[in-house]
Amino acid sequence: MADVHELQLALHLPDSLPAPELGLLRWHLGEAGGDAQAEGEGEVAGGADRHDEAYEYPLLASRGPAWKIDGVLVGELHLGSRGWALSARQEVHPDEFDDLGRLVRWLGARTTTVGVLGHLRFYETDVPDLLIARDGSVHRAGLRLDRIAESPTDVLAHGWI
Repeated sequence: MADVHELQLALHLPDSLPAPELGLLRWHLGEAGGDAQAEGEGEVAGGADRHDEAYEYPLLASRGPAWKIDGVLVGELHLGSRGWALSARQEVHPDEFDDLGRLVRWLGARTTTVGVLGHLRFYETDVPDLLIARDGSVHRAGLRLDRIAESPTDVLAHGWI
């Protein structure tokens, strides 16, 4: 698994998110209590499995120390004054990109966040690709590095923050 990437998401979803969609998101986060809790939990009305059959496993459910990207893997969903707040940081492999792309596009179609909602970064690089929500879709924008600041005073002197 040397092709590890870091996926970070930070976005809001409306508090009116339908229960089945909220359940699917909770399943991806590995939370109990969603419409799709765990294998073997039975079936929902209509005979469908309790998870989206298009996904083999939850994509945002890893927790604890990261293997390659340093830091901690997280996935949290909380209801607040601006709706559902979602934050996730996961190690992902290119084999998961199709499913992750579908999930990120699904989130992008529902998010109330406008602008950057996350990034994707190969673990050996310094500069991520931004994930930008705009008009109900998500766009991936590659960044380029002009130069590296040598000290905090370089950052402040150039007005970077």
